[in-house]
Amino acid sequence: VSVSGRLHGSEALLLPWDRFSTWLHCICVVGFDLELGQAVEKTSICYLSFPDSNSGCLGDTQFCFRFRQGSNRKSSLGCFLETTDRDAPPCLKREQGHYYGYVYFRQVRDKSLKRGYFQKSLVLISKLPYVTFYHSLLKILAPEYFEKQEPCLEAACNDIDRWPTPQPGRILTLPIMGVVIKVDQKMNACVCWFQSDSLVSIVLPTIHEVDLFRCFYPVFFHIQMLWELVLLGEALVVMAPSPAESSDTVLALVSCISPLRYCSDFRPYFTIHDSEFKEYTTRTQAPPSVILGVTNPFFAKTLQHWPHIIRIGDMKQTGEMAKQMKVKKLKNLKTLDSKPGVYTAYKPYLNKDEDIIKQLQKGVQQKRPSAAQNAILRRYFLELTQSFIIPLERYLASLMPLQKSISPWKSPPQLRPFIQQDFMKTLEKAGPQLTSRLKGDWIGLYRHFLKSPNFDGWFRNRRREMTQKLEALHLEALCEEDLQQRIQKHTEVEAVDLVLKLKDKLSQAEKEQMPVRPGTLAKLRAHIEAVILALPEDLQGILHKPSTPDL
Repeated sequence: VSVSGRLHGSEALLLPWDRFSTWLHCICVVGFDLELGQAVEKTSICYLSFPDSNSGCLGDTQFCFRFRQGSNRKSSLGCFLETTDRDAPPCLKREQGHYYGYVYFRQVRDKSLKRGYFQKSLVLISKLPYVTFYHSLLKILAPEYFEKQEPCLEAACNDIDRWPTPQPGRILTLPIMGVVIKVDQKMNACVCWFQSDSLVSIVLPTIHEVDLFRCFYPVFFHIQMLWELVLLGEALVVMAPSPAESSDTVLALVSCISPLRYCSDFRPYFTIHDSEFKEYTTRTQAPPSVILGVTNPFFAKTLQHWPHIIRIGDMKQTGEMAKQMKVKKLKNLKTLDSKPGVYTAYKPYLNKDEDIIKQLQKGVQQKRPSAAQNAILRRYFLELTQSFIIPLERYLASLMPLQKSISPWKSPPQLRPFIQQDFMKTLEKAGPQLTSRLKGDWIGLYRHFLKSPNFDGWFRNRRREMTQKLEALHLEALCEEDLQQRIQKHTEVEAVDLVLKLKDKLSQAEKEQMPVRPGTLAKLRAHIEAVILALPEDLQGILHKPSTPDL
């Protein structure tokens, strides 16, 4: 299905289950059978949907995982999803080559079963990184499903297929099984339902962020070093006692360099049954740029050659902070039962920021609410990342050709190349010292970063945006020209050639939603029409025929 046009208009063209598909790829029910093993046997989803046996997760547990999309899978909604995704900030964009699995796992004693336990997971598979939203949705769906089975899932799927498509910047009302979830323009969510004729609501502070302070609490003396390791795309493994702690910590690490997008692979919960297990644990080459979250003790041996290991203890502990000041040596990590801490030989480029540590410690002593601690830490990471990115953005802006060099009758000028030495020279006067008080080897940090997947991803994205901007400026310059006067000096063949080129430009601008001034595309259509009408009737008939749409 090829869907085009503006968002609200194009939604009317969606087929049954298309709306469902913009939110979810599918819903899986994974049950454990003593004789068969996990029941969805053909994929690694079954193993990722259950905690490792050593986790001891009694009751209800929620966590998430992430896995690669099959190479032959292509969405029939591709064009439509590109349009809805374009304006989303990096942290809310849907995944291109991976799926997320959001899990609600229940394990309760049941003497009637051979194993002695009822074990089942309800899993939502989606390309959207809305972690908090989907966990909240599962809290509504899963208990109902465990009580009423399949009919309630069918009702939920029908509800979801009536939802508007996910779109940052719009207020969304999402009814589900008698409950209403409201998502505002900033993508904060509120869960509302009626109880005894009165409206009850729970506000979610965000739809996609985990609680940074809670996740980093066991190792929070090392938050700045962890920020550097994530920024540089270093191989990191998080060893945790449960999938919930493992997945939250990995997601916290990935989000700590926001608004920069983490461009390497990350697996919030990784098992020995993963299809990438051999690829990621081989000793024949250096560990890849990936962040893994694991719970199986087997990984303490398998991954002990990895350069950076974070060992997370029980997140409920409160008296552990003062004991984790020092970075531990890798050789001390023998088993998964080793003490919580960061095991690495890495030497940070930047001097430690003692102020943020004191501020957070003071918050713990004064019993400051977790939400406030989380906000302090998130703001700290945001300011640190922005201080690092601003000099790169400033240098990139200097590579943009001057607007006066844009001629409507020549191809748009090219962005000048990024030269590392030239960028480094700018840091002396316009480096991060203008916005950050932190001292240290900023130059060394930039040199390392420029070799990382995160720089490559950032630069490719920014170059694409700036090239598109040059195309838009070229289009605007073309629209200011008197085209009718110009074609009078040219042959019919040249006039037809001009019409075809202008039609291509218009098609490209509409498809890519180029950032042109309002009215530019309407002006371009009028120009095309005026040039066609100046040609003989037989040519007009040919040029007025619509082009064959892409199938």
